[in-house]
Amino acid sequence: MGSRLAFDDARRILRGAAAVAAAGAAESVLLRRLLTAPAPVPAAAAELPKRKFTPRERAVPSSSVGRVLGFAQLGGSLLYGTVRESVSRAFGGSKRAADSPYSSLMTEENAERLANALCRMRGAALKLGQMLSIQDENVLPPQFQAALERVRAGADVMPRRQLEAVLVAQLGDDWQTKLAEFDFTPLAAASIGQVHSALLHDGRRAVMKIQYPGVARSIESDVDNLMRLISVANILPKGLYVENAVKVAKRELKLECDYRYELQSQQRFKALISGDPYTAQHFHVPDVIPELSTEQVLTSEWVPGVHIDKVAEMPQAVRDEVGTKLLRLTLKELFNWRYMQTDPNWGNFLYDPATGTINLIDFGAAKDYSPHFVSDYLRMVRACADRDRPEVIERSTSLGFLTGDESAVMLDAHVEAGIMVGLPFGTRGLYDFGSHGGMTRRVSELGAVMLKHRLTPPPDESYSLHRKLSGAFLACIKLKAHVPCRDLFMEAYDVHEALAAAEAAHSAEVLAAQRGAAPPHGEQRLAA
Repeated sequence: MGSRLAFDDARRILRGAAAVAAAGAAESVLLRRLLTAPAPVPAAAAELPKRKFTPRERAVPSSSVGRVLGFAQLGGSLLYGTVRESVSRAFGGSKRAADSPYSSLMTEENAERLANALCRMRGAALKLGQMLSIQDENVLPPQFQAALERVRAGADVMPRRQLEAVLVAQLGDDWQTKLAEFDFTPLAAASIGQVHSALLHDGRRAVMKIQYPGVARSIESDVDNLMRLISVANILPKGLYVENAVKVAKRELKLECDYRYELQSQQRFKALISGDPYTAQHFHVPDVIPELSTEQVLTSEWVPGVHIDKVAEMPQAVRDEVGTKLLRLTLKELFNWRYMQTDPNWGNFLYDPATGTINLIDFGAAKDYSPHFVSDYLRMVRACADRDRPEVIERSTSLGFLTGDESAVMLDAHVEAGIMVGLPFGTRGLYDFGSHGGMTRRVSELGAVMLKHRLTPPPDESYSLHRKLSGAFLACIKLKAHVPCRDLFMEAYDVHEALAAAEAAHSAEVLAAQRGAAPPHGEQRLAA
């Protein structure tokens, strides 16, 4: 029986690889082979940031045919691994347990093949893999989760020839004359681009984010091809509403691939941070360098600091201070500014121990939220904190998390999960995130129940919002911080109510002025 199940897995992967290959057959773009021999890399100048990243260098498949073939190769390699495992089990050569429908498909070897392929392909495929990696361990098979954790560590990097081609295309043949120095070895490599250090002619240190070639125009096909393989393998539960998540992911990825949008978002966020007395004192957003920025290159002022997870090694007082600052900023972004940087990657928050400042970077995922959504969501969170079941259900229905036709099992799980997540905001005094582990496990159990009984996908806004909120909570858990969560929430709540009242009063004044400026309808007719 186990052997037959294993061969069924192999057939599913074969169909997936065939589907990807067939999807690419219609594309008639010439596949050019890139010469990827790396050129000599100059030593970094003493003025530039020290490199801590030791990547693997592989060219990014930049043509549509090349990317389709990459996914077909991924499907084929998974097929090879699955068949090999199946044969090994059939002849008693493997001692792995066969108690899971994924056992022959998601072996450790196949998981490594998946991680390597995504790191080589980069772009939307890697980004989607990183987004899936934040799913709870109860949702995804453990081997699949392990593979996705691997891709979060970083992508492969472009060879120098490919890197220079992007810089020439974006900044011109004379791009090097616009800089005093440029380090060809990257500081970091992510899903959409890699980061290099540079020195400007005015003496300022800078970082340049350079997008991988071809990733922006391949978002649709990359996501579709990856989802073909995932859907054929049948490893995601129905309750995830993957189609809706993919639709939202495509929309968000298109924005993230436009560095002009990110430049504007960074400038807007800098204005918000500097315009608020609290955030101006504790946070900093680096300046952008518009003359060295394009749709695929973004240059910013370099800022010091360590990734926020490294603060976990610092004294408790520092951890408490940093956790409090992060959560206060998160609440202010959503409930007061209605504009949020929604990527919770710990590398986007750089703590400077010398000044106590948190430097904020990477604004490609910044987005607005409507006043109506924010108001309803605020009241739902308040209801969760106050353990008000009827209000939780009412606000959840208004927001679109519920339809009103859910079973009692679903409602109970939804309300209990909401109340548990809202516990920090319902706890007076300091909330100890170091004791949060048991709650996390219980919320995971309730999430598994909701996946089985959910009747509708969550609202589109919730994907990015919950990614950021969960990231803020996870950062506080990582730091084992003691945070006055309820005080912070009630502060944001009161500011929101005051702002909403002021906006309503202003709207009423404008409407009254418009009515007063125009004669009544009857007078207009009489004058005529």
